[in-house]
Order: sequence, then structure tokens, then C-alpha cells
Amino acid sequence: MGAPDPEAADDALALHRAVTDLVRRTRFPVAFGGLARDGAIHVTSIVGARTHSLEGLVVQESRGLGGRALVEKRPRLALDYRSSRSITHDYDRAVLGEGIATLFAVPVLVGGRARGVIYCGSWAEAPVGDVVARPAFAVADALSSELRIREEVQRRLALAPKSPEGATIAPAAREELRRTYAELRSIAAVVDDPAVRERLARVEQRLAALSQDGQRPADHVDVRLSPREVDVLSCAALGATNAEIAATLELKEGTVKSYLQSAMSKLDASTRHAAVATARRAGLLP
Repeated sequence: MGAPDPEAADDALALHRAVTDLVRRTRFPVAFGGLARDGAIHVTSIVGARTHSLEGLVVQESRGLGGRALVEKRPRLALDYRSSRSITHDYDRAVLGEGIATLFAVPVLVGGRARGVIYCGSWAEAPVGDVVARPAFAVADALSSELRIREEVQRRLALAPKSPEGATIAPAAREELRRTYAELRSIAAVVDDPAVRERLARVEQRLAALSQDGQRPADHVDVRLSPREVDVLSCAALGATNAEIAATLELKEGTVKSYLQSAMSKLDASTRHAAVATARRAGLLP
């Protein structure tokens, strides 16, 4: 038996948070979900169930409500699950065993791929209007963003050149970490969910700490940059122009210029390059 996969465990934890949020935000009493693996949805998170019927459920692609949502990459609804003719009934023992009458399945899409499906259900027939659909879509989008960011971080770290044990980070690896950090900042800037933004901030802090030269302590600079100033400065650190930063962060070019000037003033720097250098020495940027 192999060692536990920490990445898979993190993904499962993110899924569980999403399923828990689904019950809270849709007001449907039961929710469950799973990530896709080997052509099937492996349900690992269940919230609000009254029985054990859903435990260990594995939904094959194209089968049942969730299998269709996975393949079609769009939400699927069974208002009266028992009598629905639009789905196969391979999983009736699990779904009907829990007493679910209405079931709503939403795929979690990452880069055009269906990474999993989250479900919310009701023990009685219940309409699925905006009061249910909108929050369910929002939860799926937030989970999608978190999985996408985690994938990108792991991809970039895997590509980064490795330094010998005990040595400082190689220049190419450090630059890759900085690019990853800047991209995380740009993604977090357009995420609406405060909880997801907070988790992203913790990932950013770990990346920033990882990229620091452990042999040289950070300079003490009594400066507090706003989140947007850090966003803009992290992009500028990669050589992006004001126009490119504006496009990345979905801001106006004049707004970018204003944030840059504010950051430069706080850091007592006459140029953006000097501001970046000071911010890095202070540990404000990787």
C-alpha cells in the first residue's frame, strides 16, 4: 500500500468544504460529491444524509444523473428522481435508499475538463429555481478555481529546476515561483468567494516564504501594501507593462498606474524596479 497522496487529500478537503457549503447555501437538506478518477465519480463527501446509502458510491461516466453531468459538462436535474426517464437508474439503491426525491447535479469544470460532480437533493419534490441553482453554480465555480490553482502550482513546481539539498533556490526555480505567485494573485483578484480568497492568500504566503533566501533575513521595512498594490507590483516584477497588468487584473490602465505610484511612494522608490527590489528585500514579494 503506497503512502497517502497529500495533493489528493487536499483536493478531497476542498471538495468537502464545497459540499458543506452547498447545504448551507442552497438550503437543500442533503449534499454529496466526488472527484473523477478512472472514468468515474468517487463520492467521498456526504453532508446531511439520514442513512448510509450513499457511502462508497461510485458513479460511472454517462450513468445516472451525475454520470451524465460529468460527460455532458452541464448541470442535470431530476425533479422526480424515481420516475425520471432521462437517466439510467443504476444507482437507485443509493439515491432512493437515502429517500431523495429531487436531485440536482453540477459538474466541476477545470480547464474544460470535468474534475468531479457535486449534488444537492431534497427528500420531497422541490423546485430548482435561482434560489438553488445560483448558489450551487457559485459553489462549483469556487471549487473549480481552487482545484485549477492547485493544479497550476503543482505543475509549475514540478517544472522548476531543483537545487541540491541545503542549497538556496536556483535562479530559474525562484523565477518560476515568482511567476506562480503573480498568477495566483491575478486569479485571487477575480474570485468572489471570501473563503476561497483567504485560502489562496495562505498559499501565496507559503510560496513567498519558500522563495526567500533562507541565508539572508528580510529587511525590516515598516510598510503595509494594500492587496491591490501587491497584485500590481507582483505583475510588474515579471516585467509586465501597465496595459498588460490592467488586462490580467481586469483593471483600467490608469488604476494600475495609481496603484504602482502608491506602492512606490510607500516603499520610497523612484521606479517600479526599485519598488520591486525593496518589496522583495522586505519579504513583501517573493
